[in-house]
Amino acid sequence: MAAALPDSVSLYVHVPFCTRRCHYCDFAVTASADPPIRDWLEALAEDLNQWQAELGTPRLPRLDTIFVGGGTPSLLGAAGMEGLRRLLEDRFPLDPGTIEWTAEANPNSLTLDTARAWREAGVNRLSLGVQSFDDRALQWLGRLHDRNEASGAIERARAAGFENLSIDLIFGLPTGVARSWRDDLEHAMELAVPHLSAYGLTAEHRTALGSWVSAGRVQMPDQEQYEREYLTAVEILEMHDLKHYEVSNFATSGHECRHNWHYWIGSEYLGVGPSSHSFVGGRRSWNVREWSAYRLAARERSSVREGHEEPTPEQRRLESLWLGLRTRRGIELARFGIPERAVASWIGAGRAVLAGGRLRLTSRGWLLLDELVTELSARDDEAGDPVNGGRA
Repeated sequence: MAAALPDSVSLYVHVPFCTRRCHYCDFAVTASADPPIRDWLEALAEDLNQWQAELGTPRLPRLDTIFVGGGTPSLLGAAGMEGLRRLLEDRFPLDPGTIEWTAEANPNSLTLDTARAWREAGVNRLSLGVQSFDDRALQWLGRLHDRNEASGAIERARAAGFENLSIDLIFGLPTGVARSWRDDLEHAMELAVPHLSAYGLTAEHRTALGSWVSAGRVQMPDQEQYEREYLTAVEILEMHDLKHYEVSNFATSGHECRHNWHYWIGSEYLGVGPSSHSFVGGRRSWNVREWSAYRLAARERSSVREGHEEPTPEQRRLESLWLGLRTRRGIELARFGIPERAVASWIGAGRAVLAGGRLRLTSRGWLLLDELVTELSARDDEAGDPVNGGRA
């Protein structure tokens, strides 16, 4: 492939190591208390070498954003992140004055020394996997930290110079788990975090939780409870000036995640590390999922890519519709050839608003995002899709 890249791109770096796998996790992770950081960096170097060969350039584009996710990136420690910085600056122009560099961390493995070293390496945004401030919920989730450690991690991050902070919280826990979701949200606001991601727990079939639910050992909450907790988050967070700017994300002004916006608006991006995905030149590609297979492929200088596809115009149109509606920006109806009458019932029910030809969903509408996209797609099919999908 010899596709031209724009002047700047986003980069996702996957860290596949965790001390242990949580029973609800379906990510590509390997349990390791002492992860092989040198092997990981060497594999990433080969991954990037392959990108340079595929793109036909000795120098890759300037990085607008970097997101180091996992897994548990805080297991990299100081040396691992510094090694990653050296690896990237050899291949990409890195402008510390403009780049957004996010790294995920777990509260129990983020020390003050690590946080300071990450700042020195160039990381300027932290995303902490708090999940809950309730010790009962944390114990059920299998997390390795407690309420005090979670609060302490936020304090350590600030002491190291991080003002751009995000935390993850999980709602929709099984009915048998004693936990106050409202207390979790209010405590987060007491800590004045400027960005919060609220994710509903799902029982993926490949996880232990999925097996427990299938066997009847765990009862997931009904839709009414799920919706109630979601809207409670909206109420409390917006009351504290965190704007609900995407289905799962809330931020004070200027603290929205720039990296994720690239995904939502359809920009091109590169991904390195096991299971990572890329979108370059209209083609999607993804790496082998398991760390052991990825490392072996890199060592043997064989391709670390597992597959690729070129979305059809219809697929890209549907994706643009779905991604646009999941953000507060919404979509232009005319761009998708959607008549106002097609969304009148959603507007009447308070699930969407229309202004200046732009449709955006309300928080209540986001609860039924997939349903609306399916409904609009079905209308297109019935009408013969009069709009060229390539315009999306």
